[in-house]
This record gives sequence, structure tokens and C-alpha cells, in this order.
Amino acid sequence: MSSFKRYGVWADWSNPYLTLDPEYEAAQIEVFGEMVLKGYIYRGRKPVHWSPSSQTALAEAELEYPEGHVSRSIYAVFRVVSAPLVPNDLLHEFPNLCIAVWTTTPWTIPANAAVAINPKLEYAVVEVESLDECASSSGENRKKKFGNILKDEKIPCLIVASELVSRLEAKWGVKLVIKRRVLGSDLENYRYIHPVDNRECPVVVGGDYITTETGTGLVHTAPGHGQEDYVTGQKYGLPILSPVDEHGIFTEEAGQFSGLDVLGEGNTAVVKYLDENLSLILEESYEHKYPYDWRTKKPTIFRATEQWFASVEGFRDAAMGAIGHVKWVPAQGENRISAMTSNRSDWCISRQRTWGVPIPVFYHLQSREPLMNKETINHVKSIIAQKGSDAWWYMTVEDLLPTKYRDRAAEYEKGTDTMDVWFDSGSSWASVLRKRDCLSFPADLYLEGTDQHRGWFQSSLLTSVATTGKAPYSSVITHGFVLDEKGLKMSKSLGNVVDPRSVIEGGKNQKESPAYGADVLRLWVSSVDYTGDVMIGSQILRQMSEIYRKLRGSLRYLLANLHDWKADYTVSYHQLPRIDKHALYQLENVVKTIQGNYENYQFFKIFQILQRFVIVDLSNFYFDVAKDRLYVGGSTSYTRRSCQTVLAAHLLSIVRLIAPILPHLSEDVWQNLPFQYTTEYGSVAKYVFEAKWPALNEKWLDIPVEEIEFWGKILELRTEVNRVLEVARTGKLIGASLDAKVYIYSSDASLASQLSELCEATTDADTLHRLFITSQAEIIPSLDDENVKNIPYSGECLIQGTKVWIGVSRATGSKCERCWNYSEQVGSVSDHPTLCGRCYSVIAVPMPPEVAAVS
Repeated sequence: MSSFKRYGVWADWSNPYLTLDPEYEAAQIEVFGEMVLKGYIYRGRKPVHWSPSSQTALAEAELEYPEGHVSRSIYAVFRVVSAPLVPNDLLHEFPNLCIAVWTTTPWTIPANAAVAINPKLEYAVVEVESLDECASSSGENRKKKFGNILKDEKIPCLIVASELVSRLEAKWGVKLVIKRRVLGSDLENYRYIHPVDNRECPVVVGGDYITTETGTGLVHTAPGHGQEDYVTGQKYGLPILSPVDEHGIFTEEAGQFSGLDVLGEGNTAVVKYLDENLSLILEESYEHKYPYDWRTKKPTIFRATEQWFASVEGFRDAAMGAIGHVKWVPAQGENRISAMTSNRSDWCISRQRTWGVPIPVFYHLQSREPLMNKETINHVKSIIAQKGSDAWWYMTVEDLLPTKYRDRAAEYEKGTDTMDVWFDSGSSWASVLRKRDCLSFPADLYLEGTDQHRGWFQSSLLTSVATTGKAPYSSVITHGFVLDEKGLKMSKSLGNVVDPRSVIEGGKNQKESPAYGADVLRLWVSSVDYTGDVMIGSQILRQMSEIYRKLRGSLRYLLANLHDWKADYTVSYHQLPRIDKHALYQLENVVKTIQGNYENYQFFKIFQILQRFVIVDLSNFYFDVAKDRLYVGGSTSYTRRSCQTVLAAHLLSIVRLIAPILPHLSEDVWQNLPFQYTTEYGSVAKYVFEAKWPALNEKWLDIPVEEIEFWGKILELRTEVNRVLEVARTGKLIGASLDAKVYIYSSDASLASQLSELCEATTDADTLHRLFITSQAEIIPSLDDENVKNIPYSGECLIQGTKVWIGVSRATGSKCERCWNYSEQVGSVSDHPTLCGRCYSVIAVPMPPEVAAVS
């Protein structure tokens, strides 16, 4: 299987001179070149997430949205100066008319180019009739500051969304009287005066992003500072203004605000200017999610700048189709990546960093036209394949250009942009899968956290679909994150970090932090549903250690009881007792189910099945019942070897089922097998992973449904019998269960008949009293018999809807000193008066020479 997590680019973020394997970098250049030649890569000026702290563009996946960010939001007004030539335009009726807008980024107001409306919304012209004296007198508080316009004698009429009138009244502390209602589409092409530089700007139709959830229903639009604004601006041919440099400082284009930090003094200055010019209604603190640079932990801005982009629109349909051909685990991962891909704008793939794989472009010194074609890209790729990406920085333009262009090298300079790190990791399939003969494309599996639907999974999908037409993976698994036992995020400051090495090797205080070993940690991983966040801590690890101990104990039981076993001793399937056939049916059912769970990566279900099967079903029933056959029957007896046949099958299957999860325990068991295991190819498997996966035995699964149902009833009945035995033990009637005789009555003639068959079974292992681990068992025909009334302990239960009566008395006969069963036969043989007939038949048989020698 070819599966991998993110490749080498993630090796060391702290190293500013990070270099990758030259072949990897060359493969990345190759992918980039293929996208260029297909027309998917272009250079343009568009707004992108920009980190002033890093002075580089950022992708969505490089952002984080911490809780608690507070912005300075404002309600501002822009004065309407003209209306389209239509009857009954609003300016005739309301000459003093303004548009009210709301924004959480006041610093973008200088770049305003339009106000956008939703054509389907209803808008209202409102008159500010009265002012709340309490609000106006306070003027401002810590979270709110009212603008001077509310103190003006002639407050203009305002245009706002009708649905928001009552909410704005409460927020602004005013009475808003609706004077006129209009549809949003009627406001298109109204014009207003820009509040800072007095130019005229239009009212335009925006998209569905304009809602009445917040704000005024009219959106301040700055195409140079927002993706939706940019799209709207392109439709109307609006100017892309972005008077902000790479450090987040206003440029000279911002006029009086030049030189101010947009997220600090610049914001304050813009708000102050608007208020002084009667354009501010209200300023208030607004807590919301805001994008931060995930490396510097500082806030970012949206800023229009010249960058290289991948046109996702050019291959979006192909990408959406490829998603449908991938197996997503969990299934909702498909919905998540589909939603992100279907709405994704063009991908900004250039970065302004001094490290990373360069974009192999040359710019003409005079025209600034880029030179990048098949010849130049292939030449740069061949250089990087030999010398690494550092060659781009230390080699001259003349050396970097192919021969055809070297005579014009003086006319060009090399670009300084590097590729987005998500393009780096998103191209990993090209170097890992396409360049290695031992691997195939696409990968069988990609594995990463749930946050990678917008990161590595998506960038890998886009680069692969753009160049190969299909996804780079057949399956994708996403996992949650590890939390402490209380469900809290792990943090060094909280002191709740669980170090895997400490789990394996133990901490400084071995009593408090014992060494559990790698297998216990792996067992924990298999026990949790990794598709969500998972918890770990000392208590959870103790529980896992106890489960591991019980599992190990069960395997030791199997090894110990097979110490004298050889494959030659195998009892054929048709000669096995019914209990053994049922045991093999259960085993094979488990193998089949677990195989399906492995194939679907549902490891927690494997854990649950193994825990129940090995620790509960086997230990509490089959192993318990088998002790009599194994310890009392002769070493060469049919009943013992039939049991060993089943135990050997269980050992060989279970150890291989758990090997992927518990490799150390599995290998430990395998190295202590008392017999050799020969594979289907005739070779001896020296190690557990040479044994291959257990093949399904359809014959073991071919048991009549009636037989399966009957054994289900037996197991239920055994549980109920044990309850009555416990009552008898508490009453001092018996000590061990072998001191007892059990009576069963059922009004269901079919069940009674089946139980009677077990009582009279010719195979000792199938007899009912052996299944109950009592000395005797009897099926009684009626509860009216006088003898029934003398049975000291009894109880009733329902077995799959059938009423069953259970009675317990002391067993009859004497106790055999060898098997501890009570029997009327004890004392019937003069040579061994303390033995039952079964035990006498065992010791009367001459011992095999090899056994006698050991004895």
C-alpha cells in the first residue's frame, strides 16, 4: 500500500533557509510548469490575505481564527448626490439623503469604490425623529461612542434595510420613522460622495453575501480589500484601490492618512475624520472571528497586490468529479471538501519569502512582462534537480536562462516570489508517487487531521487534477485531535500534555507514570473513534493496560494448553463436538467482521470485537468449559485433542488479527508457538507477519441458523443458571459449582427436547452439565412432581421469550478426587475407589513412553 502523510516540506518551519530534496523541488517545478502550460497559472492584481507581520500573502489554510478578537466597528453615512433618471427618484422627495453602512474595518474606507445592495431586499428611507436623551448625554462609554451627526440639528434621512429598522433604533438610541419603502434593485446606480476624497461613487448590486444578519443591509465595497468586493467590482469595472503597503502602512495614495498603521493609528484616524465630518453615527467594539497569521499569531489584512494565481475555475468541475471517486473516511469528509472546493476562489500560489521553492519566472526590466515558457521552466527544473532550489538565488540570470535566451540575459531579472507552502506539500504526490518505481499513482491512502480539507487534501487534489485529471489518492482518512481526560486541549501551561515517550518508557516517577510499552499506546489508539477528538490520560491508560493484560492472559492460556500440540493431532471438522463447531463458527465470524473493519479503517470496532470475543466470550465460556477436557481428559484423548484443535485455530487467527495493532505482543506469542506454522506456499513462517492474513474458512461458517440460535439460548441459559448457583452458594448449599445438580424445566417442547439431547449426548464435551460446569443436569417434564418441591433453590427467567424454570440441589453420589465431579460411579472400582468411571478410564490407559519418561 502506498500511503503517506505530508512530505518533507514540513520538516522545520523555524529554519529560514529550509531546503528540500532537489528531486522533490524539481518535481514541484514540473507540476507548476504543467499548470502554466495548460493556462491555469496567471499573474494579476487581486486582494489576498496579507500578513503585515510576515510581509507575505497567505492562503486560507495558513490562517487561524482565535477567540476574543475585537474590532472597531462603525456605522457611517455617505451623502447621496444623484439618482438615475427614473420617475419618483428619492432625491426629489428627500434632498438631504444619506446611505448608512457598517464595517468592522474602518481603515478600508479610503479605498471605498461603491456601496452594494441586495436587489431582493426591501429598503426604507427613515427619518431620525427623536433622540434618546440618556444615550446622547452619555456621549460614549467603553464599548460605544456616538457620532457628532446625531447631535446635528439637521440629521439627514437614511437608507437602511427595512428589516433592520427596529434593531438600529435600539442600537443607535434614536427613533426611526419610515417615510418610504423601495426594493433594492431600485437603488442601483444612485451615486454618493466619497466621505474622504469627495469623488462620486455608485450604488451597485452585490450578491447573496448582503444579508440582514448584521449591519444596515448596505455594504461598503472596497474591491482592493475583499474577495466579494473584488468580484462585485469586476462586474462594474470599479477601481481596485489599495493604498496600503506590505507592512500594513497607509501609502501616499491614502492622502492625510499616509504613514499610519492601518490596524492601529490608521484605524483611529479614519474614525476620527469621519466623525469630524459628520459621517459617523456610531463606533462600537465588535467581537468576532478574524484571520490571524498562523505563524506570527498577528492579525492579517485583505490587500490587493500583484501575485501569481492558479485559476481554480479552469478545472473546478474536474476537481468536483474527482472528489466523488475517492473513498472518504469518515463519509462526511466528502461533503466538507466538496463545499470548500465548489466555493473556492482562485488560488494565490506566490509568497514573498526568502526561502522556499522559487517561481521560475524572469521579468523584462523595461516592460515588466514575464518570461516563463516550456523551455525556461524545463531548464530551471534541470538545474534545481541537480543543485537544489538555492541555485535560483546564487546563480546569475544568464546561467538560469536556456541557451536560446542568454544573449538577452541583461534585459531580464529573476523573480523573487516563492511558491505557497501548500503548493509545496500539495505537489508531494509528484515526487513521491510518480518518481519511485516501487510506488503507484494514485496513493491508496492519504492521512491527516480534520483541518486538512482546506489544506493538504485540497491542495493535493487541485494540483493533481489540474495536471493529471484525477485525484492523487484513492482514499482519504481524517482524524480528530488528542485532548486530555477532561476533554481539554493539551497545553504546556496547563500541564496536561501526555508525552507518548513517557507512556511507553514511563515517567520520572514510575509509580505515578509507569512504563506501559508501545503496545498499550497502540491499543488505546485502536480503541477510540479517531474521526472526532479523542481523550487520553492516566486513568484511561490504566484501563487500557488492564485490557491488554487480560488479552495477554488469554493468549498465554492458549499457548499453555497447546504445549504438547502438533498439527498431526488435528481432529477433522466433521468429528468435532457441537460446542467446538460453534466455537469455530464464532471465531470465523469474528475474522470476517474484523477483516471488513480493517478494510474500512474502523479500528475502534476491531477493539470492541476483540475485547468482547477474547475477554468475554472465550474466557467466560469456552475457555472455562474447556478446562475439564484439557486437564481431566487423557493427553491423547479425543476430547482433549478436539479441544486443542479449536484452541490452535483460535491462537493462529487471533495473533494475526491483532498483529497490526499489537505487533510486539503478536511477535512475542509467535516466537513462543510450541509448533511450526507452515504457510499455504509450504514455507515456515518464522515471524508473525510472514504468516499472512487468516483465510476465511467457509465450512466453519456453514452452520444451520437453528444451531446458531440454539447456542445463543444455551449461553443465555448458562448465565441464568449461574445466578441461581450463586444464590445456592450464598445459602451455603454448595461451594463450587461442581457440588451442584441443575434442573431445567421449559414449557417449550422444542427447547426441552433440544436440552434433553444435550443431557444424553454421546460426546462428553457436549453434555449439558459440562456446559454448566456442574456435576449433573436434568430436564424435568413437569413442575407438579413432588420431588420438585424439595429442590432447595430455584428461579425463573425468559430465554428469548420462552419461560424457563431453574432449580439447584446438591449433586448426588460421591466426589471424585481427581476431577472433583460428583458421581454414583465413585467407589465402584476397587483398585481406585476414589475415582469416577471417566477418570479411571484415563489412568487405566498406559502412558505413552514420552509422557512416562517425563513423569
